[in-house]
Amino acid sequence: MLVLGRKPGEYIVLNGNIIVKVVKSDSGHLRLAIDAPKEVSIVRGELYEEQANQKTS
Repeated sequence: MLVLGRKPGEYIVLNGNIIVKVVKSDSGHLRLAIDAPKEVSIVRGELYEEQANQKTS
């Protein structure tokens, strides 16, 4: 796992076509903006885990 520090307004690029940008950071809360092609599925972690648990049940 790669861990990066980013400030609001800074971003990272994944695979040349996915941009993850920090848009707000305060009081321990972080907001991200994700720009990705429509065919890329984006799911919050808690929902991903819930779906994975349902598949194994």
